[in-house]
Amino acid sequence: MLKIIYIFFIIYFSFQSLFANEYFLTLRNEKVNLRQGPSFEYPIKLFYKKKFLPVLILEKSENFRKIRDHENNTGWIHISQLSKKKAAITIDDDQLIFNKPSIYSKPFAILKKGRLCKIHKCKDEWCKISVEKYKGWVKKDILWGLL
Repeated sequence: MLKIIYIFFIIYFSFQSLFANEYFLTLRNEKVNLRQGPSFEYPIKLFYKKKFLPVLILEKSENFRKIRDHENNTGWIHISQLSKKKAAITIDDDQLIFNKPSIYSKPFAILKKGRLCKIHKCKDEWCKISVEKYKGWVKKDILWGLL
C-alpha cells in the first residue's frame, strides 16, 4: 500500500511540474508573426492582428517562446512581441457584465464569444474587465487567458 501512495505522489508532482511552467502573456503590437520554429530563419505560419491577444507560453528557446492561442494554433514568437499586460477572451456566448462581483448585481452589457477583454483585477470567481466603453465584472470561468 505504501508503494502505491509513493508512486501516486511521484506521478502527481511530475505532472504538476510539467504544467507549472505554462503561463499567459499578451501580444505587444497590432501585428505579430507566428513562426514555425524558434528563429527568424523559420517561415511565418500566420499573422496576429490584435494587440493584447492572450497566448499561453508552452516552451522557451533563447529569445523565442512557443505559444498556443485560443484557437489551438501553436508556433514561436520573439519575446520582444510579448507583454505582461493582462487580457482574456470570452469562451461562451451571451455573457453578462455586472456592476459588482455578484450575480445579484445589475447586469448592463452582454459579451459575445471571442470578445477580447482587458483584465484590471481578479478576486475569487470574478474579474473586473473593460471592453471598449464598458467596465464591470464577469465570472472568471468564462474567460480564456487566466491561470
